[in-house]
Amino acid sequence: MIYFIIAGLAILFDQLSKLWIVHSMSLYQSKEIIPGIFNLVYVTNKGAAFSMLAQFESPYRHYFFLFIGVIACVGLTYANFKFISENRYYGVALGLIAGGAVGNLIDRLMHGAVVDFLDVYWKSYHWPAFNIADSCICVGVVLFFLLNLNTTKKTGKI
Repeated sequence: MIYFIIAGLAILFDQLSKLWIVHSMSLYQSKEIIPGIFNLVYVTNKGAAFSMLAQFESPYRHYFFLFIGVIACVGLTYANFKFISENRYYGVALGLIAGGAVGNLIDRLMHGAVVDFLDVYWKSYHWPAFNIADSCICVGVVLFFLLNLNTTKKTGKI
């Protein structure tokens, strides 16, 4: 059950934050929040993480990313039922990943691209803009990795 609660919360916070950005900013607008470190910026991404494949022009790109998103969600839900008996925190990790995937999938369906708005930078180096869904995916992957390391350490199995 924790998997679905965490996924639902991730989707909720992601979609509310994107709704706020879309309605309060113009596309490509930037607002400095913490000088020299953090801006809010409204951009869209038709590609994958860090705009990979965004420049690849194909009428099928959009459907490819939708298909990958659906397959990922099905796989994550299956993995949750497989791993949850080992450690309930797998539900948290996989719920974060699935919630992030669904959040970005909703964007692709509603906007044809993912809405990104978090801009972290230092001097002239800018990390690619990202969103709450991307953050949930990253935190979920790190947690999943740590849980696997802990399980491997206890059982001695890889």
